[in-house]
Amino acid sequence: MTSPNPSDYGFKREIPEGDNVERDVCRDCGWVHYVNPKIVVGSVVTFEDRFLLCRRAIHPRKQFWTLPAGYMEQKETTEEGAIREAYEEANANIRIRDLLGVYNITHISQVQLMYRAELVSEEISPGPESLEVGLFKWTEIPWEELAFPTVYWALHHYDQIKDKKSFVPFGNAEGELKQRSFEIMKRSLD
Repeated sequence: MTSPNPSDYGFKREIPEGDNVERDVCRDCGWVHYVNPKIVVGSVVTFEDRFLLCRRAIHPRKQFWTLPAGYMEQKETTEEGAIREAYEEANANIRIRDLLGVYNITHISQVQLMYRAELVSEEISPGPESLEVGLFKWTEIPWEELAFPTVYWALHHYDQIKDKKSFVPFGNAEGELKQRSFEIMKRSLD
């Protein structure tokens, strides 16, 4: 199934007055339909020395492990969204500590805000978007089965600052960390 063409609904592609980007503009009233990046919120959730991971029950990357994260909803803060996602995906009650990183994923028009968070109680179970959930020690994390590079980045960024009370949030991974995360994703696609 293909997406509807805006021109089928009375829109035309043009650069609106005062803008510099071609957009869909209503032929009748001039209303501009802006298409903006999606915001994803999530968290690296810990309980003692273990990390909460969820095995995805949905595409993309079904069956691979991820952190509890997803798209923000209307009328919620980024922290509220991260708390909601942890509950939806793992029935996990969490407490947000602080912002861990902001990742710009331009090829899919996403901005991901990842927090450091703590599990309030050890009780977790799969939500509708998870096949299973688990608490993993660092050495038990299924590194070769992680769903997305940003999961890899966030876990490693967390490890770099795990004992610090304050720090400057991370951005996109660079160098060896970035290369290693992409190698793992590529292998899992082969």
